[in-house]
Amino acid sequence: MRVKRGVTTHKRHQKIRKATKGMTHSNRASIRRGKQAITKSLQNATRDRKNRKRSFRQLWNTRINSAARQNGTTYSQLINALKKANIIVDRKILSELAVNEPVAIKAIIDTASKSN
Repeated sequence: MRVKRGVTTHKRHQKIRKATKGMTHSNRASIRRGKQAITKSLQNATRDRKNRKRSFRQLWNTRINSAARQNGTTYSQLINALKKANIIVDRKILSELAVNEPVAIKAIIDTASKSN
């Protein structure tokens, strides 16, 4: 008895069509182009997840530097002073404090600079 493969193929094609929803017509309509588009989009997604982490750290450093300069020091001097004073606060939190709590960031900077 022969094996008919229509159901399996149709399922596979539907999966590709579902994944290419919102893409341009040729990528949506053609299964072959759709497969290529999905592969490329997954590559881009992986790359951009890495880049997002990089971008956020860059933003945090800029905000910390701005707050540090308003309080009479620089980013690198502040980070060095924090390490020497054993004040363990990550850059994300320092950035949030710099934006939302200027009094708190000033207290941290004063504490770190006093202990040096």
